[in-house]
Amino acid sequence: MVDARVLAVPVVPRQLSAQRGRDPYPYFGWLRANAPALPELRAGGYTVWYVSRYEDVLSLLADQRLSKNPDLVPGYVSGPLGANRHLVHADPPEHARLRKLVGAAFLPRRIAALEPLIAGTARQLLDRADPAQGMDLIEDFALPLTFTLICTILGVPEQLITPATRQLLADTMVPSHASDTREQLQVFLRQLVACKRLGAATELDLLGALAHARGDRLTEEELVSTAYLLLLVGHDTTVNLIGNGMLALLRNPEQLRRLREEPELMRTGVEELLRYDSPVRNATFRVAAEPISLHGNTIQSGDIVSLLIGSANRDEARFPEPDVLDLARDPNEHLAFGRGPHFCVGAALARLEGGIAFRLLLDRLGDPRLAVPEDALRWHPCRVMRGLVSLPVTA
Repeated sequence: MVDARVLAVPVVPRQLSAQRGRDPYPYFGWLRANAPALPELRAGGYTVWYVSRYEDVLSLLADQRLSKNPDLVPGYVSGPLGANRHLVHADPPEHARLRKLVGAAFLPRRIAALEPLIAGTARQLLDRADPAQGMDLIEDFALPLTFTLICTILGVPEQLITPATRQLLADTMVPSHASDTREQLQVFLRQLVACKRLGAATELDLLGALAHARGDRLTEEELVSTAYLLLLVGHDTTVNLIGNGMLALLRNPEQLRRLREEPELMRTGVEELLRYDSPVRNATFRVAAEPISLHGNTIQSGDIVSLLIGSANRDEARFPEPDVLDLARDPNEHLAFGRGPHFCVGAALARLEGGIAFRLLLDRLGDPRLAVPEDALRWHPCRVMRGLVSLPVTA
């Protein structure tokens, strides 16, 4: 419930609110200027606070007064049972244990070993395409690229790859279809974990490495949940990075040409694309475990705190000309992967996959342009992620 000491809550202009699904950045700018901590009372009787300024988001990402436990929120219904026993939804000390185990599967040598697979898969996908006739950079490239990588990371054995399971995994990776496949997905992931326990892990098989970890080990429920996390969160983030990043380059052709002519800009370029239109719009779930004062308001225990990463990454108090795409921007301390104890464990993998994808797309597409009017582009209706449904282009 909103505390009685909350200052008068400004009313969000209707036009900004209506367009935020397509372009949230004017809305975010209004929040930073007028309501940096905006409360919203939900139908379930609980309150969500939207925090929009960089310094506040940065601080709260590492604030121990915020918990990952949804049971602290009266009337709140969390995600599907059996899929939340992973590090993203864990508090200390359990989080430190899970983080140590999962982090061991993302060692630099394991990530580096995936580079030939990523590059080879990307080349094969582009070999099949004819950009002059048009292609969808989401459907024809980003989705199948990340699908192949995720299946490799999960170490899906041949005996489990049937037309039905292939379709199940493909459907699960589309946000609008994911809720329809949860029960089937649980069955598949349990079968997969059982195979991982029995078989030997390969160099590229991160889930197998987790299943065979010595000493402290993940339980079956934790392994299933971690596989679920890798499948959905890891996949969506990278698809959105490629889609949002390519759209940003298409909208800024001088920056696209610069990146093609100066490939040494790829490192800072990927960081800028992550900042400019972040694949994760809101940080993952957090709830106040004790009262928190912020901008004259009191966030009460049991209130949900939504940290707007997309807004923080466009904060003019932190980034000079934040609405300008500058691929040479350095330093660039964006929050696209979070910060603090819950910093994205797969950040290095996403950066690697994004850098390879952008390099090959620029090499192969020539002078790409949108094949549809910008107002025809559709975005997935998701509060946490920000990603395109499709991105048709021609060259």
